[in-house]
Amino acid sequence: MREMICICCPLGCHLKVDDSDLNNLKVTGNTCIRGEKYARDEVICPKRVVTSIVNVLDGEIKVASCKTNDAIDKKLIFEVLNEIKKVSLVAPVRINDIVIKNVLNTGVDVIVTKNVERK
Repeated sequence: MREMICICCPLGCHLKVDDSDLNNLKVTGNTCIRGEKYARDEVICPKRVVTSIVNVLDGEIKVASCKTNDAIDKKLIFEVLNEIKKVSLVAPVRINDIVIKNVLNTGVDVIVTKNVERK
């Protein structure tokens, strides 16, 4: 039995997941269907949005914040961070500019989340 708090909405439901049979998970404590989906996903294949910084050349600041535009498998977080480290963008950069398209063949892009002007 796993216990977790749902993060899908402000209610923060206290969920219990009977994971003794992964083919037949039983979720209780959720007030809505989103809580059940969250609990199932968290047990079977937990995912997270990755946030980081990317180097910016010739910018008024040396880095820009960035993130994945969707959640990725938690097992890939450090690999994604290593891929981001390899990239340098040239200023100016704009919010939603793509840092890495389809990072690690996940179907998810890494995008810029801060504008950086040229020096």
